[in-house]
Amino acid sequence: MIEANATGILSERVYIKFLSKYEREPILIQSPGRVNLIGEHTDYNDGFVLAAAIDKTIVLAICPNNLNKIRAYSIDMDESEEFDIEDLHQSEKHWANFIKGAVSEVQKDGYEPRGFDVVFGGDIPIGAGLSSSAALEGALLFGMEELFGFGLSRKQMALIGQRTEHNHVGVKCGIMDQFINLHGESNKVLKLDCRFLDYKLYPFERDDIKIVLCNSKVNHNLADSQYNIRREQCEEGVQTLKHYKPEILKLRDVPMKTLKRHEEEMDAVVYRRCKYVLEENQRVHDACDDLEKGDFESFGKRMFQSHEGLSKDYEVSCENLDILVEIAKGQPGLIGSRMMGGGFGGCTINLVEEEYVDQFEKIIAQEYRAKTGMKPEIYITQINSGTKVLGK
Repeated sequence: MIEANATGILSERVYIKFLSKYEREPILIQSPGRVNLIGEHTDYNDGFVLAAAIDKTIVLAICPNNLNKIRAYSIDMDESEEFDIEDLHQSEKHWANFIKGAVSEVQKDGYEPRGFDVVFGGDIPIGAGLSSSAALEGALLFGMEELFGFGLSRKQMALIGQRTEHNHVGVKCGIMDQFINLHGESNKVLKLDCRFLDYKLYPFERDDIKIVLCNSKVNHNLADSQYNIRREQCEEGVQTLKHYKPEILKLRDVPMKTLKRHEEEMDAVVYRRCKYVLEENQRVHDACDDLEKGDFESFGKRMFQSHEGLSKDYEVSCENLDILVEIAKGQPGLIGSRMMGGGFGGCTINLVEEEYVDQFEKIIAQEYRAKTGMKPEIYITQINSGTKVLGK
């Protein structure tokens, strides 16, 4: 039996639901959402990101069932789905395809999972850019590893999770979300090299700082098409520079002086896109230096610089995101603010000293509604550990 005071209401709820449905003792997996502090639109340019797991999570209960089936139940959707382990058909239920897909991708790698039962629920806000999908993938893969002992590393699980999205959900995501979900640690942020998947953890040891996410409530209706255009513009810049340095594969390989030397040979918009990516990669490295020195003031300035680049050079912000950042500027206790994610809507991420969080939340809500007529959703979170078995 789990202890409610140790695992929280969510874990207890998932545990009890599993017992009522399947009448056996499960393993419980806790799997977090994530935030990206700095390093936006750098991943597909083989660049660097600085991200962290947070204390918004999915909890998943899992147990073998001695059947040749997967039986799954989503508490939040109040829906069930059942698959034959040898006939993992596409489901009309969106959430079920993450489960089906992960099992299918494990099988492709030569492993043979047996039938199991699974129940899950979470408190990660859906559609807020906190990667609830990666949390579900991480929880399920970690749970299967616990049950069947395949010998999968966390890196292998992250890559399987990414393939799940590509091949079974139809989202051509990068590797950041799955990697952070599985490798995050409490009081640390993770710098990931998106080409080689090397990473390093940096201290984030200010317990008095909260991560405050402000959801603009603007739909990302331009995000998919504009995302593809940005990728093409970055590639166009790379192709121009390859004439001079054939070893250049992605913008990650381009020194700023090389880009500036050939500015006149590029379309002005393409140049600005490339310039932003190079500057953002450097900001990730500099932000890590700031954390090693405990210099949160400089770290916060880089967040503002990141937003300025995303808004003016990369042009993936929108009026409402810019308004949220402008309202945040100058508020007591604010360390830094910027848009987070693909852009054209979604959230800003703000670092706020804990004693000022209530005041910050109130001012954001009041001024955003006054300027836009819309009420933002505000989530208060902090850095937490990556996917793990509860009770271990």
